Amino acid sequence: MKILVIEDEEQLLHNIKVSLEKELFIVETAMDYNSAIDKLFIYEYDCILLDIMLPNGSGLDILNELKKQRKSENVIIISAKDSLDDKLVGLELGADDYLTKPFHLAELNARVKAVLRRKNLQGSTQIEFSNVMLDFDERIFTINNRPINLNRKEFDILNYFLLNKNRLVTKTALAEHVWGDNIDQVDNFDFVYYQIKNLRKKLQESDAEIKIESIYGVGYKLIEA
Repeated sequence: MKILVIEDEEQLLHNIKVSLEKELFIVETAMDYNSAIDKLFIYEYDCILLDIMLPNGSGLDILNELKKQRKSENVIIISAKDSLDDKLVGLELGADDYLTKPFHLAELNARVKAVLRRKNLQGSTQIEFSNVMLDFDERIFTINNRPINLNRKEFDILNYFLLNKNRLVTKTALAEHVWGDNIDQVDNFDFVYYQIKNLRKKLQESDAEIKIESIYGVGYKLIEA
């Protein structure tokens, strides 16, 4: 799961990033309106943490732009402004939740997981497809109720495929989702290829009734075997 944190307080931004990464989320950051807009309309995110007061613009303006472009990312407003009007405007513009500063990082983590469950998994923490089950909260993957050991990247890749099952997933979209701001460390997508190769082997050896199909020159698709 990939999260964008839009916050201009450097220390708070760092603390949020570290806390979410401990929960094994991929975290990207933006400290002003312009850089936030650049990222939002190039990349896709599972959740956006959005401050209202930003250099060069407002978080409410960002929400308005997301609404105009019909983008469906989960949004949690994090702001020092404890105004009912701001909350109502933010929720009307499509925000899923509102958290007033100061807050405990544990509460923020819980809110993030809650909106992801509500929107992506209809309240569940689990994704089931054929004879496999993945629990993104507990980071458990099973085939025929048997636990299968996956490394972190394999788990994140499979999670993304399951959320997009039967859909074409491009190599670029997969790399951006799993590696985030560290995508420059992925050398010509070779690392993506080897992670998928290992994942395919584990699925096959464990009698999974799903498979990752290659779409030549474009990407992949997760389908029933």
